[in-house]
Amino acid sequence: MAGFLNKVMLIGNLGKDPEIKFMPDGSKIANFTMATSEYWKDKLSGERKEKTEWHRVAVYNDRLVDFVEKYVRKGTRLYIEGQLQTRRWTDQAGVEKYTTEVFLSKFKGEIAIMDSKRTDFDQASVDEHSKEATDVELNDDIPF
Repeated sequence: MAGFLNKVMLIGNLGKDPEIKFMPDGSKIANFTMATSEYWKDKLSGERKEKTEWHRVAVYNDRLVDFVEKYVRKGTRLYIEGQLQTRRWTDQAGVEKYTTEVFLSKFKGEIAIMDSKRTDFDQASVDEHSKEATDVELNDDIPF
């Protein structure tokens, strides 16, 4: 086998507003946490149960960081696609720490808003698409 697969796809809600940071080279990164939940009915009690998992997300793709900065807020339902990455660092007390996060690199990754409510971005896209579709229907000379 030539390679291995490291791919994560999540649909969840943001726990708080994204944090935008600037790197020394001037590029921006976005960090946020996403919650994914699963639900089931307890067989013994009949009670509805829920388990929520929190995921750290780090976005290094400039285009996606701009999108996150402009349109994503606490509670936004997102689809993200990236890779798992574990970082290691030493804190101020000299203790070595680790964190695993979903990483969207400069050249890979996807983000899409999954909310049913429309944002300004969603509305603009829908209006442009509708206008284009109408123009095509009116100017279409193809007989079938």
